[in-house]
Amino acid sequence: MSQEYPLEKVRNIGIIAHIDAGKTTTSERILFYTGLSHKIGEVHEGAAIMDWMEQERERGITITSAATTCFWTTSYRNGDQNFKYKINVIDTPGHIDFTAEVQRSLRVLDGAVVVFDGVAGVEPQSETVWRQADKYSVPRICFVNKLDRMGADFEKDLQMIRERLTPNAVALTLPIGKEANFEGVIDLIRMKKVNFNGEHGEIIALSDIPEDMLPTAQARHDELVEKISSEDDALMERYLNGDTNFTEEELRASLRKSVIAYKIVPVVCGSAFKNKGVQLMLDAVVDLLPSPLDVESIEAENLKGEKVIRKADAKEPFAALVFKVATDPYVGTLAYFRVYSGKLTKGSYVLNSNKNSQERISRILRMFSNKREDIDDIEAGDIAATVGLKDTKTGDTLCDIDNPVILENITFPDPVIWLRIEPKTKNDQDKMGEALRKLADEDPTFKVKTDQETNDTVIGGMGELHLDVLVDRMKREFNVELNVGKPQVAYRETINGSSEAEGKYIRQSGGKGQYGHVWLKLEPLERGKGFEFVNQIKGGVIPQEFISSVEKGTKEALDRGILANYPISDLKVTLFDGSFHEVDSSDFAFKIAASMAFQDAAKKAQPVILEPIMKLEVTVPENFLGDVIGDINSKRGRIEEMGERMGLRIVDALVPLGEMFGYATNLRSFTEGRGTFNMEFHSYQEVPRNISEEIISKRKPTVEK
Repeated sequence: MSQEYPLEKVRNIGIIAHIDAGKTTTSERILFYTGLSHKIGEVHEGAAIMDWMEQERERGITITSAATTCFWTTSYRNGDQNFKYKINVIDTPGHIDFTAEVQRSLRVLDGAVVVFDGVAGVEPQSETVWRQADKYSVPRICFVNKLDRMGADFEKDLQMIRERLTPNAVALTLPIGKEANFEGVIDLIRMKKVNFNGEHGEIIALSDIPEDMLPTAQARHDELVEKISSEDDALMERYLNGDTNFTEEELRASLRKSVIAYKIVPVVCGSAFKNKGVQLMLDAVVDLLPSPLDVESIEAENLKGEKVIRKADAKEPFAALVFKVATDPYVGTLAYFRVYSGKLTKGSYVLNSNKNSQERISRILRMFSNKREDIDDIEAGDIAATVGLKDTKTGDTLCDIDNPVILENITFPDPVIWLRIEPKTKNDQDKMGEALRKLADEDPTFKVKTDQETNDTVIGGMGELHLDVLVDRMKREFNVELNVGKPQVAYRETINGSSEAEGKYIRQSGGKGQYGHVWLKLEPLERGKGFEFVNQIKGGVIPQEFISSVEKGTKEALDRGILANYPISDLKVTLFDGSFHEVDSSDFAFKIAASMAFQDAAKKAQPVILEPIMKLEVTVPENFLGDVIGDINSKRGRIEEMGERMGLRIVDALVPLGEMFGYATNLRSFTEGRGTFNMEFHSYQEVPRNISEEIISKRKPTVEK
């Protein structure tokens, strides 16, 4: 099977947004309008195709990124097959606890559709996913959804996008009617009214713009033309000479270049639930977002660490990035990958360059959410999945055996919350080990550790919901019965001062002895900078072959904090002196000496405890505002900002995670169920002295060891 679609007609896009903005409903409409499904699945009915996990259907949220392939002909081409495009769509989660799913999806996408709630506008997670898209330079379009809802306001949402996210946002469509009277949109390029008729809005009907909206539409059309021409020298020259009679094709072609260069962000609108506006959003996807050919060649490294370039060309050596590993109930472990260069044929062997191991590609699967189709090969620019890979994990590179390269890896945040679990029976013990291994393979933010002192199994994740879902999956998918402890905060330690210390490890017990001797200097680093090791040894006082042992001993010592056995971070360690014995020195001796010196120096460097601080947004009716503020203050929280949205009060605050367990229940109780909140990790900050003493006194054997 050869490439069915030329690369210029392929789009790799993600649907990203804040929780409850309507991403999955939008994705379901995409499947319906592109002919992939013949019945629309609704999230509130638990029937969404893209949300195929039991937990997703019960909770009405997206947990895993669902990948699917569909095909679209732009609505204004009247079904002309010459303008049919292949779209690989990934529907990502909106809840901050599953941010890794968004992050790894963005890494392999060429473009994104950012969905906004027409009532709430730009919400906290909207800003988070926008920043993640910025990190990977992903061109995007905005879809303002839910315009049929009470309180929806497109103009307000457009202004929020410009103020909070990008000043380059420009409207491509305008809504006709507000809230329950929302009936269609105005296409500002065609300057036509668009109605969505038929049972599910599948019939698009064009007509003249209503008289009362013509002045507004004309002003917005002029604004759009001015913005497009300002980024195009040829159009700008005509514009300045008074020629604004640009054709639709000229406007679309110029706008496409600006969108790909991230100079303009188009905004379309509609209501996915009411089947209005989604087709025009799909038109914008194929018209304006980049194909694999429009994306710059990707930079990789060969095994010598030298930079090499891989182009989106089937004739180049094969290179692909595995962006997700998932356990499928029917075919086992599925590995999703994006091909950046070359061609992959089923039955062939590839190299996992991260693990330096060969993998056989027994099957290549085209994914349709939870369904799949076997294909014979896949070429550069496409996304697919395979099964049966033994050593491959998320972020690994698969490449041509004779031309090994490593693509840029994906880095994920460390857990901020931990939970002790234990199997109920011996039979559950074996099943639990297998379940933990598979779940850890799937989710890079899920960590499993063993408490060295109590031998308990401890799991870590990005929030209470994250761990709750994982424990639930262990019970349902793997039939493991568990006893679950209380959530524990992932505290850390650091230093506020500088110090030096000597570490000497000398043992003589007949025959060959042990000798290691180092001097280390410790200095604090800026919060979030992690760990830095500097070698300042000159003149060979310590041979080069032992330097790595000193660094290894130092890193192992980081896991054992000074105050309460929490991991130490945000510091620089400098090795500046020491000595060795020609016969007795060894890697082991220098590792122990480094650990001793580190522990001694850390005690003298003003050690402190750090705690994760969460960014909290609470939405409540006015009459509960005082209760919410008082509650936040009682939790050592700091109010950052207060605002108003549709008669509700919005409170933005920074609050320690340790004070937030069970907050959902508490907020419901004192707001009569009318308060809602969103929370995401913000930073690590120093714990106040009195709280620090309390943490140290309560500290049980190492949770994060």
